[in-house]
Amino acid sequence: MTEHLRIGKNTIAFDVTGEGPLVVLAHGIGDSRHSYRFLVPGLVAAGYRVANVDIRGCGESSLGWDGYSRTDIAGDLVAVVRHLGGPAAIIGQSISGGAATIAAATAPDVISGVIELAPFTRAQPVDLGGLIRVKRFRTGYTRMAQVIVRGRVADWKKYLDVAYPAKPADWDSELARIEATLSEPGRMKVLQDMCKSKPTDAGTQLAHVTCPVLIVEGSLDPDWADPRAEGVKIIADLPAGLGELAVIDGAGHYPHAQTPDQVLALALPFLAKAAPGA
Repeated sequence: MTEHLRIGKNTIAFDVTGEGPLVVLAHGIGDSRHSYRFLVPGLVAAGYRVANVDIRGCGESSLGWDGYSRTDIAGDLVAVVRHLGGPAAIIGQSISGGAATIAAATAPDVISGVIELAPFTRAQPVDLGGLIRVKRFRTGYTRMAQVIVRGRVADWKKYLDVAYPAKPADWDSELARIEATLSEPGRMKVLQDMCKSKPTDAGTQLAHVTCPVLIVEGSLDPDWADPRAEGVKIIADLPAGLGELAVIDGAGHYPHAQTPDQVLALALPFLAKAAPGA
């Protein structure tokens, strides 16, 4: 059953499944909580209460927010945790990985651990060398630039084609769902605004995180020439000993949808240490 939490004049949609320690899921840009459709059952079966969130402006959450930065999303996630009676561990993907960092740094009383999937958590200088050397990265960069400039669902679908180097079994229906949602008035503008939001706010908070952090990268993620190197840099900016890195071979920017069994195998041992009451 979908719940709606009012934050100011707007609402955040989420559903809660299972019993046990609380884990909050937050998806990336242009997506919805349906992104975690393969991960939720495994977390629930392992004994967790899972709150799966549509981040602001996405899915069933309302439009018309004043901003779409990682700091904004972090505040929403903390509000959901407090509403549900945290503490909680957060699993955040892409932009929500950066948001999870900010949530952990600014609300350490309610955030006990963070898993970041293919996260945009650091400022991203233009990697000219990577663009020249790595075709996958060059293609992803070009297609994302077209999305930012033109705001067309067709361009986003082209980006997703490279971001999912292997497609889930339900890809046709999932792509149709994404296209239908982004065709709603205002949804593509949110995607563009999120793309333009710089991750500097998350990067500056890495040093203030006090809970354990697991970074999961896909080896074929088109958003970086070297996804492992990006993960290493995030770990280096965290306080010593807090971060660990895993790279899933063959995964792209959506490892939780493309390789959910491997993500679950990484997440469960981490949550056993980091989730409250686990």
